[in-house]
Amino acid sequence: MLSSRFLGLTSALLTLTFANPALASEPAEGEATDDAVEEGPADEDGSGAEASAGFSLSSKDGAEGRADAKGRGGDKDDKWINRWAPTKGMGEIGIYGGIFIPSKNHEIYDSTLFNPLSDRHEFNNLNLDFGLRGAYFPARFLGVEGEFGVMPVGMDGGGKGLTYTGRAHVVAQIARWSIVPFAVAGAGLLGLSSDSDASELGKDIDFGLHFGVGAKFYLNRSLMLRLDLRDIVSNKFGADDPFGANHLEVLLGLSYTFGRKKKEKAAPVAGPDDNDGDGILNPDDECIDVPGVSAYNGCPIPDTDGDGILDPDDKCVDVPGVAEYDGCPIPDTDGDGILDPDDKCVDKPENKNGYEDSDGCPDEIPEAVKAFTGVIEGIYFDTNKDTIKPASEKILKKALKVLKEFPEVKLKIAGHTDSRGDLEHNKDLSNRRAQSVKGWFEGHGLDGARFQTEGFGPDQPIETNDTKAGRAKNRRIEFSLTCFGVVIGRAHV
Repeated sequence: MLSSRFLGLTSALLTLTFANPALASEPAEGEATDDAVEEGPADEDGSGAEASAGFSLSSKDGAEGRADAKGRGGDKDDKWINRWAPTKGMGEIGIYGGIFIPSKNHEIYDSTLFNPLSDRHEFNNLNLDFGLRGAYFPARFLGVEGEFGVMPVGMDGGGKGLTYTGRAHVVAQIARWSIVPFAVAGAGLLGLSSDSDASELGKDIDFGLHFGVGAKFYLNRSLMLRLDLRDIVSNKFGADDPFGANHLEVLLGLSYTFGRKKKEKAAPVAGPDDNDGDGILNPDDECIDVPGVSAYNGCPIPDTDGDGILDPDDKCVDVPGVAEYDGCPIPDTDGDGILDPDDKCVDKPENKNGYEDSDGCPDEIPEAVKAFTGVIEGIYFDTNKDTIKPASEKILKKALKVLKEFPEVKLKIAGHTDSRGDLEHNKDLSNRRAQSVKGWFEGHGLDGARFQTEGFGPDQPIETNDTKAGRAKNRRIEFSLTCFGVVIGRAHV
């Protein structure tokens, strides 16, 4: 039977591929590999020393022109037969076309429309066959592939239909050259679609196995021609044998290949005259144990300031910098502590006064803000408590309006007492009163991060504590503009 011959061919190729994995992965005798570079004898004048030190020869010397037996070919100096051998991890997508020769004993039709024992329907001998395919090869010699194809068929009596298939199979190949023999084995569905009247075949789907052999022809890195000869085995007419009918396919395809590894050049191999393998012989190498470059006498290219920018590209070799400024530090032209990329006035220093101190430009404190720095008169508390009296609302609301108008302003709120009573108690009371004012602002929608609080008790009097009027002035709340936590100014109003 035809299927027996196909099974024999497929089995032979699969056995050859899996029983001899070295054949699919090891180089042929006399071929170069990625793991070593052929060493040549030194010339009388010593010119062969560089080759013996482990360096790959130029293409003029023929080393790169040799076939790469690991399949990482593509060197323009390789012969075509060696240049485009498949590599691990490749993928293929393509189209195919050809002929479909169905079995005379097929049962690819709706048997419920006919007498399954007497109504035999033979397709024409030759029918078109075309479709799409895609494959992936996790190993050079083994991959998986899926196909979808259609085969319009006709009958001697005038009937016609559309046969189609969806299938998947394993591909085993000998991946040593640009011409790649292969075998496939898999399974899928073989279906038919047609009108359902008496002159047509109806609709049907059968399970089928398929086997095949073929050859791939890699034209270049991306294009491949492919020839397939297939045997599809499906249901047989008038029998319970699910694999009694053999259908032949002859297919010619064109595929796009991707994922091919590029040819790798052999790395220098350290030799007795080149300890670090950098290609600079020991007598001329000032750093014989560390790979370097000839421009620095065999030493690595230096990075004097350790900023990651090598000295040849670093305009400030002794000062750490950034690549954006060619290895120099980010400048602060006006010396105000705000670096030029963030400074809106690079030639004019910022005056730190608590107002817009982050833009890098000098500025003046608005008069409305000045009015609420220093002693804030009109904020009252219950005796010996931190409870704000209702009478304080008027002045606090004015301050609130200004702070909302100038959201960049930050305040330090300081509480003070007179000298009567216990010192620690007075400091705690003054601190709690300052926190009460901050809490009032937070309760009216301001961000608490804009405020600092501190209680000084009686330590910073502004009047004598010997008189009632002086003590009243010393019991106070002060607002001070701050910049980065530093008090900028404290004006008394």
